[in-house]
Amino acid sequence: MTEAPTSVRRPPAPNPAERAKTIATRNGPATIIPTVERAGCDVERVTPVLHHVHHSGSVSILLPDEHPMVQASRQSQRGELAVMVELADHAPVPLREPIRGLLWITGWLRPLTAVSARARAIAIADERPDYRLLDVGHGVTLLRLTPASLVLADAEGTHSLRPHMFSAAPPDPFHDYEAEWLRHLESDHPDVVDQLARHLPPQLHGGRIRPLGLDRFGLRLRVESATGDHDVRLAFSRTVEGPPQLAAELRRLLGCPFLHHRHSSG
Repeated sequence: MTEAPTSVRRPPAPNPAERAKTIATRNGPATIIPTVERAGCDVERVTPVLHHVHHSGSVSILLPDEHPMVQASRQSQRGELAVMVELADHAPVPLREPIRGLLWITGWLRPLTAVSARARAIAIADERPDYRLLDVGHGVTLLRLTPASLVLADAEGTHSLRPHMFSAAPPDPFHDYEAEWLRHLESDHPDVVDQLARHLPPQLHGGRIRPLGLDRFGLRLRVESATGDHDVRLAFSRTVEGPPQLAAELRRLLGCPFLHHRHSSG
């Protein structure tokens, strides 16, 4: 994760709650970290069997029945543990520094009853089918994290969020399209990536340009150079909502504003 170069006026970008919701929706790698109130839980960082962030900001977590965190939560006075879930947003293309952002959700982790666990597993499967959900009640425990606060850290800055802000925010419309599009851009159209260098500040010329991110406000590039890594946002002329508008904005960035008429003249 690399800070963008400072400037007087930053290009428009999704607001922090929207960026946080987009990271959560991508369902990247998660780690559970107990807080100082560990109540006898002697583990430091835990990788869950499965995790799912709900629109409200609550997190469903699968852990083996005998996991120390499950046992500690059952044995605690309140039947829950104070923990933090860390979600990493990895770039779709291989970079020297692959993490684009981090989202931390802090709250209370509690095992669900058998009835609640089955109902929640079914609800998750409707949205994101996963065979591991079939193991709920058969060697794995489904726990729920009730969020108290969220913190987002990415190239745009660090922001604290309340759960209601996260719940109300939509993910970016390109969240399920971005990864494939960026990989296609780098592998099949390196010339296009090179042409985008015309928009970079002079001090970044000469570095290796990599496609880093895509959202409705613009395209983000990573410049990998001998002096370090730098992130640059190229703003679209308007917000885009789908592939046709995206294609038109990309052509504008390349300096070919009239190419979108090429299919209508022949």
